[in-house]
Amino acid sequence: MATSSLRFIDLFSGAGGLSEGLGYAGWKGVFACESEPQFARCYSTNFPSIMMRNADIQTLDPAKIRKELGMASGELDLVCGGPPYQGFFLETEDDGFADPRTQLYRNFLRFVKVFAPRAVLVEAGSNLLTLAKGETFEDMMVGLERLGYGTDTALLGAHWYGIPQVRWRIFIVGLKGRDVPPNAFPEPENSCKPMPGFYTEFRAKDILRRPGPKAAKGHVTVKEAIGDLPKIANGEKWPAGGGYGTKPSCPYQILARKGSISVANHDAPSLSAVNLERMSHVPPGGNWLDIPDELLTTALLRSRGSDHAEHSDRYGRCSPRGLSGTILSKCDPHWGAFYHYNQERGFTVREAARLQSFPDRFVFTGSQLKQFGQVGNAVPPLLAKAVGQSLKKVLK
Repeated sequence: MATSSLRFIDLFSGAGGLSEGLGYAGWKGVFACESEPQFARCYSTNFPSIMMRNADIQTLDPAKIRKELGMASGELDLVCGGPPYQGFFLETEDDGFADPRTQLYRNFLRFVKVFAPRAVLVEAGSNLLTLAKGETFEDMMVGLERLGYGTDTALLGAHWYGIPQVRWRIFIVGLKGRDVPPNAFPEPENSCKPMPGFYTEFRAKDILRRPGPKAAKGHVTVKEAIGDLPKIANGEKWPAGGGYGTKPSCPYQILARKGSISVANHDAPSLSAVNLERMSHVPPGGNWLDIPDELLTTALLRSRGSDHAEHSDRYGRCSPRGLSGTILSKCDPHWGAFYHYNQERGFTVREAARLQSFPDRFVFTGSQLKQFGQVGNAVPPLLAKAVGQSLKKVLK
């Protein structure tokens, strides 16, 4: 089968991190769905040839869409996406199943039923293992199995696949009418810390893909990821069409610049005076523990001397030789290590995108807040590429 014949639809596409990575692996997108207007606009800007539907998936008829695409049942190669599970964060008597948002992944299954693709790929955060006591995860797997798909799942660490960021993601693979072989998931390319500090079992099996003896030592560092981007001050906006001013100094930077001659989305957020003062006390690799008491919030003051791991990255300054913490939908220093390692400012959207492995030619749209959301909610493209390559080999 020719690589170009492997076609996919991307549901809950967001800005398009999963689609970008699958494109690297030789897949061809034909349809995408995203309910958030600015995210859908970003997707269409970067994937103009893919049919985008900016709509709530619950209002869409998959049979009509399949007809629009001119496909018969079973003709599509892949249905993929990251259905939201935010309803399960709510405290309800039935662990979240009453919330209408929890039905979104069942609408994902509705598309799978109508299209009957050769394969299914689901992406989610690591908290899916414990949300609703694991019932959410089980419900998705059982739903696919009832539709005739063999299923398996793996927990992947982004930093083991050439991404300069600690980010844990769960992937579910379903294959029509057959069991999922072990090589449907990619083997880690790098061997480095950290390891996950949470539960990694599902159905009495450890699903974490650990680096093997063939994995290379080391990782892509923060400096390798963003060190070539132009220096700017707190609140400064990089001019539209502004160039790099330096040459790339490592393979990661060369890859990031491919197809781009200018730097977009490189405006520094305007941090408040108190945040700038806090930052002045934090060395590279440091965090809120380096900040004097009089500059801390009441909540953090109460945490002094206690063992609160969830506070460890707050008001942190990343280490140039280390990995970035998880890029969030808001790169606010209150929530993580989002101070630049040697410039007195926070991360720009472009730097967050680099740490997510987006190429510089990928443009984010809307307000700066929306742009950070598009980056932080995305699947790292290089991680999606690794998964897409493995799945492609299985289907061939």
